[in-house]
Amino acid sequence: MTNSSSPQRLILVTGGTGKTGSRVATRLRQAGHPVRIGSRTAEIPFDWADRTTWAPALFEVDAVYIAFQPDLAVPGAPATIQAFTNAAKANGVRKLVLLSGRGEPEAVECEQIVQGSGLDWTIVRCSFFAQNFSEGAFLDYVLAGVVALPNGDVPEPFVHADDIADVAVAALTADGHSGELYELTGPRSLTFAEAVTEIASATGREIAFIPISRTDFVAALTEYQVPSDVISLLDYLFGTVLDGRNTKTADGVQRALGREPKDFRDYAVETAAAGVWNISSE
Repeated sequence: MTNSSSPQRLILVTGGTGKTGSRVATRLRQAGHPVRIGSRTAEIPFDWADRTTWAPALFEVDAVYIAFQPDLAVPGAPATIQAFTNAAKANGVRKLVLLSGRGEPEAVECEQIVQGSGLDWTIVRCSFFAQNFSEGAFLDYVLAGVVALPNGDVPEPFVHADDIADVAVAALTADGHSGELYELTGPRSLTFAEAVTEIASATGREIAFIPISRTDFVAALTEYQVPSDVISLLDYLFGTVLDGRNTKTADGVQRALGREPKDFRDYAVETAAAGVWNISSE
């Protein structure tokens, strides 16, 4: 039996050190595929903000995993995605797999750019990452034992980054995924307060959830000297994506992989076992 995706075909993984990109790169290498990491610190540097880095990173690349930083919702993202798509096509890239955000109008615009590129494409449109509690913005809150966020009562079907990576790798390497838009969620929706309860149960620690207003959220981030662009993005996400529009689960994992997605409880248990949420005894 042969597969149209030869292991000799080079794959560029942008965001290759991030939550999903690192997982995608690991899986590709384990399957024998040559991988080029797209990051500013890579051997061949790649920087979304420096277009002169794009052509060297795209040289001899067959497929690209597009994980745009910081988010497809930021101003100027569609123009950047359009320019990158054009560069990929000019450099002979065959396939694009775009990591997209669920419920973001700007992300849909970026999806349409990739879909209209004339290249093979797959869209991986995701709900809120479970890993934001362990590898992202909310890790320090969990470690501190107090998670204070807006919209704590809005259910969200948190998706596991492993599921995202598995779908992306399938789209990059296997037949049957071109022209597909996979909407990825976990198997059930739970509120942020419920998610924190799951984490507390898995860790055996007391972790409180405190609902706050978006105004207080922004004020707290400002007090902690979080960069203004990051504050704007988080405020946008909580005011837009996490307003209830994404509460329903979707079947993207099942369609792409033929299995059920990972549950948030499984994520909490495995992450707790790995010691990520252990607090220092000092």
